[in-house]
Amino acid sequence: MGRKEDNIAKAMKLIENPERIRNIDIAAHIDHGKTTLSDNLIAGAGMMSEELAGKQLLLDYDEQEQARGITINAANASMVHEVDGKEYLINLIDTPGHVDFGGDVTRAMRAVDGTVIVVDSVEGVMPQTETVVRQALKEKVKPVLFINKVDRLINELKLNAEEMQKRFIKVISDVNRLISKYAPEEFKNSWLVNVQAGTVAFGSAYNNWALSVPAMGIFKITFKEITDLVSSGRQRELAKKAPLHKVVLDMVIKNLPNPAEAQKYRIPQIWHGDLDSEVGKAMLKCDDNGPVSMMITKILIDPHAGEIAVGRVFSGIIRKGSELYVTGAGKSKVQLLSMMVGPDRIAVDEIAAGNIAAVIGLKGAIAGSTVSSIPDMEDFEPMSHYSDPVVTLAIEAKHTADLPKLIDVLRSVSKADPSIQVDINQETGEHLISGMGELHLEITLYRIKNDYKIDVVTSEPLVVYRETVDKTGGPFEGKSPNKHNRFYFKVEPLPSGVVQAILDGKVPEGSKFKDRKAVMATLEEAGLTHDEARGLVSIHGTNVMLDMTKGIQYLDETMELLIESFNESLDKGPLANEKVYGVKVSLMDAKLHEDSIHRGPAQVIPAGRNSIYGAMCQAGRVLLEPIQKVYISVPQELMGPVTSEMQQRRGVVEDMQQNGDEITVVAKVPVAGMIGFASAIRSATGGKAIWNSENAGYQRVPYELQAGIVAKIRERKGLKPEPYDESYYASL
Repeated sequence: MGRKEDNIAKAMKLIENPERIRNIDIAAHIDHGKTTLSDNLIAGAGMMSEELAGKQLLLDYDEQEQARGITINAANASMVHEVDGKEYLINLIDTPGHVDFGGDVTRAMRAVDGTVIVVDSVEGVMPQTETVVRQALKEKVKPVLFINKVDRLINELKLNAEEMQKRFIKVISDVNRLISKYAPEEFKNSWLVNVQAGTVAFGSAYNNWALSVPAMGIFKITFKEITDLVSSGRQRELAKKAPLHKVVLDMVIKNLPNPAEAQKYRIPQIWHGDLDSEVGKAMLKCDDNGPVSMMITKILIDPHAGEIAVGRVFSGIIRKGSELYVTGAGKSKVQLLSMMVGPDRIAVDEIAAGNIAAVIGLKGAIAGSTVSSIPDMEDFEPMSHYSDPVVTLAIEAKHTADLPKLIDVLRSVSKADPSIQVDINQETGEHLISGMGELHLEITLYRIKNDYKIDVVTSEPLVVYRETVDKTGGPFEGKSPNKHNRFYFKVEPLPSGVVQAILDGKVPEGSKFKDRKAVMATLEEAGLTHDEARGLVSIHGTNVMLDMTKGIQYLDETMELLIESFNESLDKGPLANEKVYGVKVSLMDAKLHEDSIHRGPAQVIPAGRNSIYGAMCQAGRVLLEPIQKVYISVPQELMGPVTSEMQQRRGVVEDMQQNGDEITVVAKVPVAGMIGFASAIRSATGGKAIWNSENAGYQRVPYELQAGIVAKIRERKGLKPEPYDESYYASL
């Protein structure tokens, strides 16, 4: 039996012992060495060749990942590691670092209990590092820190042992600043990473060595010895003395929680059902004798096996052949059950609570689905992403015969990657796919053409805009087609504190609130008045609907239809049919016909919509564009071409930070200006610029550009041209 088979046999014995399981992910900024680290951990555990570790990139098994040298998909791997004579099963997920694939990081965090934050010792904490730390802490996932590429400090920057330690202290304090800022209150102090406590390790993932304070004591290695061995090109010797997998996996096992510990505090965070129910108690204890509860965090599409649902099992045991209920999709039968090692699936007969499982046969499952052995289990909380799709492509099949197939493929694509939004318009035949950036859409198109073998034609990338209002408008009268019902809505900008509370997930979307008092209190704290918070009816996107009326007969019976008209109005705003952002819509008065037959959907919905649209027009419609924060590091002499490139793209330079001969330019740039930026900045700097970006919300489109942009959007959507009051926009 080879080491890999032996490892799998050991894993089978551990899957029903939650105390001996660790579910972790590797998360970091792009190019800080996550996949290389993951490879070496897997190799050390005997699941792949040690010679190829860090070069094979086992977890970057997708063709596009290999070609581009970046991680695109979160990839799973299970392995066994021994500490102090005991064996442990480690389920590891390697996550992407590129901002376009942040959705995969969010979904991976739901499946794990601990995270290894990787930071490049030369670059330090970067924007995406902050994003992944924030995502981990929001899901109550405990961090440890690995400082990577230490050999660069010695060989390239020529730092001595003392200077190297100063560099480590800065990285550790920057990571701890993020943990203090984003950690849940009860873990603010206990989760800070600490060298003496052994929650920090440093090393070179590529050269396969690592050390921590506890490991330095065990291996009897000093900082001076490290610098001598690295500078004299003897890193192989160092890797034999202090193997990476031993140090990092020891740190993981000793400092990150097992599923039984973690689920005690994670379940109340991610599941808002009755904790005293049978399934609630089973999940809190990670009990494999309780009902099955699993949350799907990823859908993989296999050309041979079909859809594979990957997710975390929180209670019960999933067995091959068992029948399970999937949220909104009814009952399904488990056809195949497996554990994952990169592209390989290892078939098993059962997987118990506390593990990450890959299941074939769960019909209708999508990322975020709740799967259970009981039909009416309360759903897990939805996973909130930190940014919306900001770039869209119109896509159509080159050959008409491929059209039905394209619709199926687009549905599969949005299932496999929920960060991709697909809008299929059966009437116009126009299909839109929206993603987090140009690269995200480029990869998706590559898959449609190569994995699904469909020839497609696409438009130029289109930016996803939002609409809002400038001031207060209304109450505006909206009459039903039969003239028997009238509604009076007022519209105004929503306080920024309320918008932020919705984005942070402190206030749930929808119109059914489990703990209405808590939601009202949060809204009051965020900026609504007491009366407004009491009048809360519905939250849709970042918009709020309030009922400010008193004692209107039959209004209760009509409210569901008004919520529908509110949702419709804000999904397609009155300016350019784009989604509405940050608006407070208040029902001020209503006159209703006493006979219910005269106030049906065909009467109420158009009346409500017309009233909201009219009030928005009075409030001054404003177009918002998505913006990105861009960080560009270049040699000092190339700063001129970089700043002029920013200005040409309507960018605003916010900061310049000097680090030796390099300057990092920090700018805010509209997403519309970032299209084609990658090739432009390469040619402007002779390929010497290193840049990355993060989404930074929305800003108003300059009024002199708004009319032209709106006209183009309306023309593209087949709408009538917009009659503009130029004098209003000039006065802004």
